[in-house]
Amino acid sequence: MKLAARGVRFVTVNLMITAAVTSGGGVRWRVRCRGWVRPRVVSVATLLLLRHGRTTANADGGLAGRQPVELDDTGRAQATAVGGRLAGLPLAAVVSSPLIRCRQTLDLALPGVEPVVEEGLIECGYGAWEGQALKKLAKEPLWPVVQQHPSAAAFPEGESMAAMSARAVAAVRAWDARVTAEHGPEAVWLACSHGDVIKAIVADALGVHLDLFQRIVADPASVTAIRYTPLRPFLVRLNDTGGDLSTLVPPPRKRRRRAVRATGSDAAVGGGAGAAR
Repeated sequence: MKLAARGVRFVTVNLMITAAVTSGGGVRWRVRCRGWVRPRVVSVATLLLLRHGRTTANADGGLAGRQPVELDDTGRAQATAVGGRLAGLPLAAVVSSPLIRCRQTLDLALPGVEPVVEEGLIECGYGAWEGQALKKLAKEPLWPVVQQHPSAAAFPEGESMAAMSARAVAAVRAWDARVTAEHGPEAVWLACSHGDVIKAIVADALGVHLDLFQRIVADPASVTAIRYTPLRPFLVRLNDTGGDLSTLVPPPRKRRRRAVRATGSDAAVGGGAGAAR
């Protein structure tokens, strides 16, 4: 038997199965394994998803889409505040949607850092819906589809939500693999994007259908943390708007005998002890 997965070495297991009839008429099975059967768990980087701060469109109840709307006063204050929470984190990479509201957020949160623009993180292309009031859009025939069956929603003259989800997930997974390969499993990196984009990435990490992604919330300037392991992603933090982010940084490798298991592919049965403080 051969097992293979991204980040897990090939292992060969030879099985010998025998059966014997017991005195009571039952059958006793014996399984013998030859060879090493425990796969090596590989630790991975930690992704921080940051939503941009509040914009003038958010405040006015409009759908900005890919329009060049900017942060309002509240959004700028939010970006500055999240910068204080991010201060001191050893970010191995910072990537951003190309839209100005994300770049403004990073300018305030991480002054002096030059983010890499990632087109895969751009807002969903809402097409003809962009710039319109949400209360008006709620009367459109497409609105119930967006709410109840978003995987089937395609915006007029725009993008489908399924396409948005696919390119965003592909972008963060590719970046995560790159950061892990270049900076090691203790690396923490940040991607600044948009509400629906982040919700779609979280839905993928949770293994839930895109039709359920409207149950997820990503507030302005919130932080969501994900670790992609060889077997499954772990959603470590969701829609965090005020917690201590320093606990998301894995401890140094020399102290990580126990921590490796927490950042590997195995889930902690019973919930575990949480992050080291």
